[in-house]
Amino acid sequence: MTLSKEEYVEQVFFFKAFRERLLDGFSTQDVLRGMQSELLNSTKLPLAVSFMLAEVRLSGKMSLAMKRLQHYFAPFQTYVMQEAEREEGRFDILIALQILENGARYLSQDPSPQGVFFYEFETICRNRLGYDRGLDAISRDPIFNEDWQYWINVVLRRQIGFVDIGKLVYVRSKHYQLKEDETPQPVLFGEQEGRIARAAQGRDPLFFFSALTRHLKYPQVARSHRTEEREDPAITELRRKIELLENRIQLIHEELKGGVNLERFYVTPNN
Repeated sequence: MTLSKEEYVEQVFFFKAFRERLLDGFSTQDVLRGMQSELLNSTKLPLAVSFMLAEVRLSGKMSLAMKRLQHYFAPFQTYVMQEAEREEGRFDILIALQILENGARYLSQDPSPQGVFFYEFETICRNRLGYDRGLDAISRDPIFNEDWQYWINVVLRRQIGFVDIGKLVYVRSKHYQLKEDETPQPVLFGEQEGRIARAAQGRDPLFFFSALTRHLKYPQVARSHRTEEREDPAITELRRKIELLENRIQLIHEELKGGVNLERFYVTPNN
C-alpha cells in the first residue's frame, strides 16, 4: 500500500539525518536511538525505527527489519538497503541513504508511476545493483498496476541488454504510432517520455535518464563523486578466470551429487 504524504515527509527527514549523522561519526545504533524521539508520533515511522534498532542490535542489519515491515517500506527501499549492507558489496551506504531520501521526497509530492520507475531503474543501472533482483523489487512497488508489473517482470526482464531501453519505452508510449498488423499493448508512458525515448535510441541509457530529469523534473539519482581508479587489466583478467573456475567447481559438485541441472541454462523464447 502507498503511505500518506506525512509519512514520506518524515522518511525524507529520517534518511537525510541518518546520512548526516553517520558522516559526523555516530554509530547506526546511536542514530536510530536518537531519531526515535525526533520523529512525529502521528506517523508510523517511530515504531519502524524502534523495530530497526532492535534488529540492528541483534543482527547488525537494518534491511532485515525493513523486509519484515513490508506494509511500511516498499520492496525497492529494502533492496537498496540490502545492497548497501552486503559485506562483499561496493555500494556505499551513504549513497544508499541519499537515494532513499530523494525517492521519499518525490513520493511526498505528486508522484507518477513513470517517475518512480525511471528513478528506481536508473538507480540499479547507475549503481550496478543487478537487474534480476532489482527489477523484481521495482515491480512490487505498490504504485504499479498489473500492466506495469507484467511489463517490468516479463517484457523488460527478457529484453534488457538486448533491446535499447529507449525503444522499449517508446513502443509503450502515447507517442508511438501502431503499424497496421500490430496488436495494441497497454500504454504506460506519456507523449513526452515517448518523444525523449525515441530521440535517445542508440545512445548511452544514462543520457536518456538525464534528459528525463531535465525535461520532466524526475528525481535525480545520487551518485558517488569519488573518482574510481581504473583496474589493472591483469587483475580484470584474473577475476574473469576465477569466475570461470568457480562455475566449473559448481558443476563438479552438482555432478557428484547426482547430475547437473541443465534447466538454468535454458532460455525461454519470447511469446
